[in-house]
Amino acid sequence: MNQKIVIAHRGACGYLPEHTLEAKVMAHAMNADFIEQDLVLSKDDIPMVIHDIYLDDISDVVTKFPTRKRKDNRFYVIDFNFDELKTLCVTERIDTKTGEQVYKNRFPKGKGNFKLNSLQEEIELIQGLNKSTGKNIGIYPEIKKSSFHQKEGKDLPKIVLKVLSHYGYNSKLDHCILQCFDANALEKIRKELKSELFLVQLIELPEQTKQLKHFATYADGIGPWYKQILSEKINGKFTFTSLVSDAHKLGLKVHPYTFRADTLSEFSNFEEMMQTLLIDANIDGAFTDFPDLVVAFLKKNKHE
Repeated sequence: MNQKIVIAHRGACGYLPEHTLEAKVMAHAMNADFIEQDLVLSKDDIPMVIHDIYLDDISDVVTKFPTRKRKDNRFYVIDFNFDELKTLCVTERIDTKTGEQVYKNRFPKGKGNFKLNSLQEEIELIQGLNKSTGKNIGIYPEIKKSSFHQKEGKDLPKIVLKVLSHYGYNSKLDHCILQCFDANALEKIRKELKSELFLVQLIELPEQTKQLKHFATYADGIGPWYKQILSEKINGKFTFTSLVSDAHKLGLKVHPYTFRADTLSEFSNFEEMMQTLLIDANIDGAFTDFPDLVVAFLKKNKHE
């Protein structure tokens, strides 16, 4: 994995509701290198592709199953079996407090006929498209909330590894990168479950950036928030923290999240964001809601 890679974050979710098969097909057509799958278990132990353990901010669960919420008023994937989950209509992400669409200019909420899908369904789709198009686009699954699942009596990592292995994803050569925010869970995947996949340790908290040496004992890369790479802007140009160079010295790849063309806080435009992080900061790949834009940028910069 020497060239910079484009990871379709929840599919091409800048254009279609996140994690729907339609968003994955679009990402495949846009030639992303990898397509992401966030994974949460159903009641009957099927890994579902959904960003979180909750259903109420991306589906019509509130109207279809009004009585199935927990004490915190949230609706959990783990309380529904696969067949029930398949009856839900998926929508663009909403703020559960206001009911408003989170990204205003994306696919209109409540429109279309989108469904939840399992990891198995998604792998079969991507592998099928690879066969019919001659491409070799990889998968980039994420183990979500491992300790939550454990408290519910379920071993999410074990179940996911079994599915991946069934579909031929066993080693670093198999075009599958497995990621997780929970460092204990990811270390266990490598050391106890003996996975030989390419593993990426996601980083959320600032103090985690100081744990790179430990991460390098079991992971092959890190996935930091992109702001952890930026330092300050001097004379219109960004300076950087040592995160990328420190990771590279330890042999770790760096795949920051999330490149969004429609929410740019530090940058004047998306081009500046891509140039700053992909070229100037020398990261190895990027999670993006807009895979086509990053693919085009890297193609252009290869020829310059």
